[in-house]
Amino acid sequence: MTQDRRNGVLAGLFYIVAAATSIIAVLCYDPVLSDKWYLAVIDGRKTEVLVGVLNDLLLILSAVGTAVMLFPYLRRWNEHLALGYLCFRFMEAVFIAIGAVSILGLVQLSIHYEANGAADQANLLELGYLLQGFHRWTSMLGPNLMLGVNTTLYSYLLFRTRQVPRPLATFGMATAVLVFAAGLLEMFGAFGPYSAGKGLLALPVGVYEMSLAVWLIAKGFRSLD
Repeated sequence: MTQDRRNGVLAGLFYIVAAATSIIAVLCYDPVLSDKWYLAVIDGRKTEVLVGVLNDLLLILSAVGTAVMLFPYLRRWNEHLALGYLCFRFMEAVFIAIGAVSILGLVQLSIHYEANGAADQANLLELGYLLQGFHRWTSMLGPNLMLGVNTTLYSYLLFRTRQVPRPLATFGMATAVLVFAAGLLEMFGAFGPYSAGKGLLALPVGVYEMSLAVWLIAKGFRSLD
């Protein structure tokens, strides 16, 4: 197996890991993103939430991994656009990391909730709802808006460099517009963070990433020589 083929396989695996960990994280965060988040630790669901944080960390690593693996192949056509993609992908990872920190903050508040009096509990509730809002905004800015921008850039560069079939890259650019639009609509209150409408708009980008992953694993990158 050539180095370019191995790089393609590794990039494809990173995309698959990113998709799987993002879904697991969302499912595991339910105890601290519900209205009764303060009962998460009392109900014995702390470990579940921490598993979600661990998956977010794996998501960050895999997102950065895709950027690092793609960059040498994308820069051949336009290094400035490739650097732009790299920066926006890193920004997406940073927003995800900040969101994970807000989840850890909710866990910590839940730990202290039962041990405090009514007055302190009221303050903890305010802080908790603030952290929930914080997580919602970081989730919108990272996996929606930043994802839309960086997906547009790398799909366009894949189109120009012909590293993947042009119809696949074109599909990627279209899905990038949809996931960006989903973030904007949530920002202005048209969609909730987990609404069916937002899910329908964001779903195609997941289909694209899995299709890209399969192609890269099967075919690898074209040689840089």
